[in-house]
Amino acid sequence: MTHTIRIESGGQFDLGDDEGSLLRGALRAGIGFPHECNVGGCGACRFELVDGEVDTLWPAAPGLSDRDRKRGKHLACQSMPLGDCTIRLRCDESYRPRITPARQKSALAARRMLTPDMAELTFKTEQAADFLPGQYALLSLPGVKGVRAYSMSNLPNPNGIWQFIVRRTPGGSASHALVDTLPLGSTIDLDAPYGGAWLRTDVSRPISCIAGGSGLAPMLSIARAAVLDPAASVDFFYGGRTPDDLCVEGLIADLPGAGTRLRLHNVLSAASAGEWLGTHGFVHEELERRLGDSLSEMEFYFAGPPPMIDAVQQLLMHKHRVDFNRIHFDRFV
Repeated sequence: MTHTIRIESGGQFDLGDDEGSLLRGALRAGIGFPHECNVGGCGACRFELVDGEVDTLWPAAPGLSDRDRKRGKHLACQSMPLGDCTIRLRCDESYRPRITPARQKSALAARRMLTPDMAELTFKTEQAADFLPGQYALLSLPGVKGVRAYSMSNLPNPNGIWQFIVRRTPGGSASHALVDTLPLGSTIDLDAPYGGAWLRTDVSRPISCIAGGSGLAPMLSIARAAVLDPAASVDFFYGGRTPDDLCVEGLIADLPGAGTRLRLHNVLSAASAGEWLGTHGFVHEELERRLGDSLSEMEFYFAGPPPMIDAVQQLLMHKHRVDFNRIHFDRFV
């Protein structure tokens, strides 16, 4: 059954029972619906239900505060309409998809371990892999409730190759399936592309890519795309805990300008002096030590755990007053 979703301030779209959440339907319809993570964590897709009913997929989603719930707010990424609805929100043209998201079947073609707990997964689709470097896909995995967001680590291509870097997390059913148990050849649903932290086309300004953990994936995609322009200058910061987490050097060694206009800075937060002779500390601290006053002149892309995201934001926006339009990230839980 198809339901009509009307936006009180103007505009509407249709959404079938099997087409995913209200947010995904809006974005496929080309509507500038504010969003970031698409999986209930960030709260950017809050809306007010004026008329009609929705089914909430994750009632305890951290993207809604207790105050939001008392005020009758909903998350579009966790809402499935039960009939025609009218909703209230402020749309924003900056969120209108550059590439219309599409759902398609994808087959797991390859898996390789990059570290003891992080793997690169390669999926193949019949259609082209059409996305902007830095964007993510929503994957639906067998036996796992709900969708999971994973960023692409490769470049868009006509061959339907989608690569993701996934870190095994304790109790994480999706990451465990992808890293350990999903058999090669398995077919899953892939819905993409989403996200606003994609590489801007003007690379005349120096670029910093800052990654922590499996936030490596979108930063790798952005770096791979940026250095194709001979004028690009990229500083790539990677923060891990121990030497076992380090894998970036081998992934970027063959890229144009590696070691010259593409510079890697590894920093570890939990390594002993005896096992790691490189930089100790947190990645945002190394960013400031290395670049200092030049931070105000750069374009920034970053992805990683929420504490890292918060620390980088504080450093750039509050301490160094970097223009918000030059700071790009998608917030996840």
